[in-house]
Amino acid sequence: MDIHDLTVDPTQSPSDRLDRWITDQLGDLSRSQVQRLIEQGQVQINQQVCQSKKIHLAPGDRVTVRVPDPEPLPLDPEAIPLDVLYEDDQLILLNKPAGMVVHPAPGHSRGTLVHALLAHCQIQTPQGIRTTLSGIGGTQRPGIVHRLDKDTSGAIVVAKSDRAHQHLQAQIAAKTARREYLGLVYGNPSADSGTLDHPLGRHPVHREKQAVVPVEQGGRPALTHWQVQERLGNYALIHFRLETGRTHQIRVHCAAMGHPILGDPLYSRGRSLKMNLTGQALHAWKLSLRHPLTEALITVEAPPPLEFQRLLEKLAKKKGS
Repeated sequence: MDIHDLTVDPTQSPSDRLDRWITDQLGDLSRSQVQRLIEQGQVQINQQVCQSKKIHLAPGDRVTVRVPDPEPLPLDPEAIPLDVLYEDDQLILLNKPAGMVVHPAPGHSRGTLVHALLAHCQIQTPQGIRTTLSGIGGTQRPGIVHRLDKDTSGAIVVAKSDRAHQHLQAQIAAKTARREYLGLVYGNPSADSGTLDHPLGRHPVHREKQAVVPVEQGGRPALTHWQVQERLGNYALIHFRLETGRTHQIRVHCAAMGHPILGDPLYSRGRSLKMNLTGQALHAWKLSLRHPLTEALITVEAPPPLEFQRLLEKLAKKKGS
């Protein structure tokens, strides 16, 4: 069980409704999840259980939120083909297709990358078949060191041992693991390169989205470096390098600078594109990291999906016509 002890800003006025305030403070929970916790008696205000989501908090109120551990779902291995870029007994680097969810979540109980990994990483031992994946992520996220959005394709690393998992997580935290993306955006940036330094947090209204949110309002620092690779008429191919890994980071940053990713269902609504895409035109192209045991540098490049390449060719031909 996770326990969160929170305090309402003493200078905050007027106060906010309980369910909205908790949702803003705990970015990993939706408002409906918070409301269920309140109904279940898992929320206290000043050490008193509160079961009304509509109560308004006062400045200085102390709020305790208890989040029970989720009930584990039984996961069965699924023989889903994987595009392996590198593999040994410590880790595996893959080219994830757009449309595949990384780990099980509500609404995605089958067909995830985890299900495929459970089948791919099985070995026969004298005691029977076992799976060679790190257990640090728990039964629902074995081996998962970092995520890619469902509709983002490209390179992702998975740990096969706890030691590898901890080492890889430390590299990501220390920003020594290098993650590079390619994306097609609407419009042409006025500069050839730049850095987007905008803190991100949950959107105040649309809870499925992220937004630029000031740090003092709960936003978390997010840094994206970008460089134009090719200008394609009213579009541009951009190379991105991440220093942080916030949810939807590139997608939100691009929308914030007025050049959203092509085909992005959340952040480029109202834009038309006469070509079907499985997901947004964003691809995790390159991943560089140190091997957790040998410290050798491993760099893999994930070829963009065919539809991404076809879209690029279509825009290049349109530009030249």
